[in-house]
Amino acid sequence: MMAQLSNRKKGVTFGSFKVSKDIKYADKQPIVPWGPRFTKSTVQDMRINLAISAVFIAWLLIKRNAEYKPLQFLTFAFVYRIFEKLKSFEPPVSPTFTEDGEDAGRGLQMGKRLLRSLALVFGCIAVASLGYTGLLNLIEFTGSFIPAALYNNQELIITTATAVMLYILASYYR
Repeated sequence: MMAQLSNRKKGVTFGSFKVSKDIKYADKQPIVPWGPRFTKSTVQDMRINLAISAVFIAWLLIKRNAEYKPLQFLTFAFVYRIFEKLKSFEPPVSPTFTEDGEDAGRGLQMGKRLLRSLALVFGCIAVASLGYTGLLNLIEFTGSFIPAALYNNQELIITTATAVMLYILASYYR
């Protein structure tokens, strides 16, 4: 039995069937299949991501109150950047055309990629917002007063934290 198990792990089988990659590499599969996986970007992509983050943080520092416009544009920019990065890591698939001449699999792949990039970006925004709110609640729970600088710079703090998280996500993960 141990010999058969080790042969199956190696992909060696008896007969005409092959072991699928999901079974062969089951120990290397991520726990959350749609979650981010470590993949370092090129230096040029990392610089572009850094520039995008820096521009929106600078916009907020100069304007001081922009009604979350920088965060909205930052979201659009990083949804696109992550969408394109995910696209570059997808294996090439031969098209399967329907009766109408449309490639049904391509649209489904694009939809999954878009949903994944939206989930990753909005997840970063949610973490930054909940972290800020949690910090304020912790300060109030201890019986202290919330510092004015922390209270008055909510937009700057959340956008900066989101920009940093999105830079890390877009540069080092897929």
